[in-house]
Amino acid sequence: MVVQLFNASNCSRADGFEALSAASSAADWIQLQPPQRTLPLLSEAALPAGSGFVIPSGGSTGGQGFCLQPRSNLDASAQATARWLLGIGIQPQRSVLLNPLPLHHISGLMPWWRSRVWGVQHLPLEPAWLKQPALMWARIDALADPVRVPRLLSVVPTQLIRLMEDSAGLACLKSCAVIWVGGAGLNSSCRAAARRERLNLAPCYGATETTAMVTALPPQDFLEGMDGCGDGLGDVEIQLDADGGLMVRTQRLAVGRWNGSQDSAPEVLRDGEGWWRSGDLARWLPGQGASGMGRSLQLIGRCDAVINSGGETLFLEALEERMSDLFSGLPIQMFLLVGIPDAVWGEKLVGLARLNHQLTEAEGELLMIVLQERCLNLPMIERPKAWLQCPELAVNTSGKWQRRQWVWWCQKIL
Repeated sequence: MVVQLFNASNCSRADGFEALSAASSAADWIQLQPPQRTLPLLSEAALPAGSGFVIPSGGSTGGQGFCLQPRSNLDASAQATARWLLGIGIQPQRSVLLNPLPLHHISGLMPWWRSRVWGVQHLPLEPAWLKQPALMWARIDALADPVRVPRLLSVVPTQLIRLMEDSAGLACLKSCAVIWVGGAGLNSSCRAAARRERLNLAPCYGATETTAMVTALPPQDFLEGMDGCGDGLGDVEIQLDADGGLMVRTQRLAVGRWNGSQDSAPEVLRDGEGWWRSGDLARWLPGQGASGMGRSLQLIGRCDAVINSGGETLFLEALEERMSDLFSGLPIQMFLLVGIPDAVWGEKLVGLARLNHQLTEAEGELLMIVLQERCLNLPMIERPKAWLQCPELAVNTSGKWQRRQWVWWCQKIL
């Protein structure tokens, strides 16, 4: 069995997918490496028979890890998405897939894989095009007639908001038959603006563990005012436990999840009845859309210390542990990371710090700048957007953080 590490961080999106296509023809299993991370190769003995991908996952079950996804799961996910498209009157075999998402992410990997399964064009959208939407519009506008060849776009909310703020970006969005948007919840103002512009948004929910899409709301339902992220795709069962915890059962669940340590074996995700607990809290909204959908899943929040910021899942406790090393030697008694609701980021990462009492006000302000500078060693998405001095910062009597309390505190300050 051939296992290959794959990292395309130093090339264009188009070149990266071309290299990935070549690698997938030569190796049985491909381990995708996240940018700015060097992790060991999963041993061949830990991999199941066949071929597939070892995919980085924010994971809802705790900590950074990798999901083992056989190619058959990717095929099944692509086929389920195709059936969903047929159900709303779009022929997937006549479409073009537009993809601004990173290939080491399940959200970026799957548009490419769908194009292979459906036999259609896949157009990677370069980061520079998103910063200058006129460049993106020039490339997209040159494609075949969108009535004849429907354009299917996958984005995270941060990208959607930025494109909506630019005339060329808005033209790109308006030309799309479906705009799948996932990774974080859409705020009410963004939903309202998208409806005013008649954008074919399809809010969706998925995870690396489930090989991407679990639910999706048809665009016509979204435009008629239906909220949530739709009902389950045809090959998915969804259940909420007594506390509202989201449970998913599907044949395309990852065969295992590895924590990135050479000393650890992948863990099984299913319980005895085949259910996977996502770590999300959710509820069902009644259906009222054009498609006749009976219900729509609405995500309420996370069950643990995890936030979604800019479409990325951040594990706050693991990130705090890494920052502790960066802050070694600084006059800080304790610090805490929280996610503050934000129109652009979904949840904005903010750091709170309780400083040593001996520091003057000027020294405290300077230390906040030092914290920001130390965080430049982290990937951009993991750098707090602000650091705040919080003299009263403390754990509760049980020695645990009550993060919600400190979110409220931040909201009063910011």
